[in-house]
Amino acid sequence: MSYHRIVCLSTEAVETLYALGAEAAIAGISGFTTRPARARAEKPRVSGFSSSRIERILAVRPDLVVGFSDMQADICRDLAAAGIEVHLFNQRDIAGILRMVHVLAALVDRAEAGQRLVAGLQAQVDAVREQGRQWSARPRVYFEEWNDPLISGIGWVSELIHIAGGDDVFWELAACASAKDRIIADPAEVVCRAPDIIIGSWCGKKFRPESVCSRPGWDAIPAVRNGMVAEIKSADILSPGPGAITEGLPQLAALIRRWQERQA
Repeated sequence: MSYHRIVCLSTEAVETLYALGAEAAIAGISGFTTRPARARAEKPRVSGFSSSRIERILAVRPDLVVGFSDMQADICRDLAAAGIEVHLFNQRDIAGILRMVHVLAALVDRAEAGQRLVAGLQAQVDAVREQGRQWSARPRVYFEEWNDPLISGIGWVSELIHIAGGDDVFWELAACASAKDRIIADPAEVVCRAPDIIIGSWCGKKFRPESVCSRPGWDAIPAVRNGMVAEIKSADILSPGPGAITEGLPQLAALIRRWQERQA
């Protein structure tokens, strides 16, 4: 038995169901949904991300609500208390993203489509990884998820950087699920780690490279000196769904390729 009226509290669940051809099963989405763009026109927005009015979700009569992470645990608890079935995902790496796809596919009776989608995503990861292995040097990469305070990249982002052929300069923070645990208290620490590439992905607002380059002492960073400060939009990489692989990973690979070409 599959589910036919699913409320998705996060964008990656919406993206995955559309990719599976199961968008008809979506009864409601989060207002923070970004992928695919058509979902915002086609589906009612019934929740935020970390907060929601339960009555708005109940109004679309879901037979399942799909959430993500501890940030939505309270919403899922309240829905369970109201008698709604919930599934709370917590994927933090590439393997977790692929597992999420498999599980969602099974929930909507699209197991074969799920296998095809996962195979395609894995093939893209493998191709970029193989390309990354061909480089003789690996650039040091600083990924900035937020600018005030400075917050470094989450787990799957760090993993994607490595797959693309770079090394995350704050790799030791990437395993921390909570953003507050990835705060870089002293901006001078970034200078000390001398990244060759700086990538900004400020969730919910436009990245401003000029403000990064003008930070005190940052003119000593190789990435700043060499003009390797760039943006990857948060919608393309900060949601742990297929888009992080299909959109975010190619952009990482392109930046690393540009750095490699400058070394030749």
